[in-house]
Amino acid sequence: MQPHHDVQGAPLAPLTTLRLGGPADRLVTATTDEEVVAAVREADDSGTPLLVVGGGSNLVVGDKGFAGTALRIDTTGFTLDGTALELAAGENWSDAVARTVEAGLAGVECLAGIPGSAGATPIQNVGAYGQEVAATITEVTAYDRVERRTAVIPAEECGFSYRHSRFKADPDRYVVLRVRFDLQDAGGLSAPLAYAETARALGVEVGDRVPLARARETVLKLRAGKGMVLDPEDHDTWSAGSFFTNPVLTGAEYRDFLARVAERFGESAPVPPAWPAGQDRVKTSAAWLIDKAGFTKGYGAGRARISSKHTLALTNRGGATTEELLALAREVRDGVAEAFGVRLVNEPVTVGCAL
Repeated sequence: MQPHHDVQGAPLAPLTTLRLGGPADRLVTATTDEEVVAAVREADDSGTPLLVVGGGSNLVVGDKGFAGTALRIDTTGFTLDGTALELAAGENWSDAVARTVEAGLAGVECLAGIPGSAGATPIQNVGAYGQEVAATITEVTAYDRVERRTAVIPAEECGFSYRHSRFKADPDRYVVLRVRFDLQDAGGLSAPLAYAETARALGVEVGDRVPLARARETVLKLRAGKGMVLDPEDHDTWSAGSFFTNPVLTGAEYRDFLARVAERFGESAPVPPAWPAGQDRVKTSAAWLIDKAGFTKGYGAGRARISSKHTLALTNRGGATTEELLALAREVRDGVAEAFGVRLVNEPVTVGCAL
């Protein structure tokens, strides 16, 4: 596409990994930070609604589309200075991770294969397999639409928590331009492994380090086994990744939840996964809840179904509508609430539609 390419009535579905949704009134593609800022200012000055699109892996666009300007951020820039990494928002995240591994630097190797753009990673504090970007981000450069200036926000002011940040809390305020990370030189080894499934797959203990390339390859295999690595031929990857976040429950809520599990399954009750989440809080598994509520892999009769590889992904089997996908999401959410008293929250951003 030409820099600052401008298309009227542009289809948005091809720009999303779900391949769903109607058109935008206008699509602008920006290839420099200056073009991004200019497009945002133009929309704000004219009172035009703005939708920022990166890799499109976390977007559920309504069937009617978007009445406004969609801004596709297609900026490039990968700069490594010692252990300091700067990425332009439009850089492909998975490719950037591969390059850090090639450079022998640790810190994001377990985030390999996550689709989407670098600029999206701080917004929802992207995490997987025991790593999250909050651990390595040092600062985020973003255009502040309220103060109408570009701001450099240090990590400690980003409000990072599980799948959350100040950018997600105030989604219309900031447009991320650049993200800076501080990686680690551990002599070609990974960061200490923090996730049991990864350690098991590598045949080592939690807390051990392994060669970086091995860590990355193992994560890619684990992700691919769950349909979480993009493949146009595989409808299990026509998804927005994990559709629901893992619920974080208070101690009292967790005890109620365990009572519901015991009530539902009796003496043969399975033990739900649980991780301490600080301040008398427990995180449990959305995938477990969905599966045990009866929504197993491949569930669904229509063109929108649960992935045949992973219960946490809702997929477009081809020709689905957004409404069909949302109907399935509601059925799963309500079924889990009925079975276990836990309300699941969607992780992807909904545009022109709602769960």
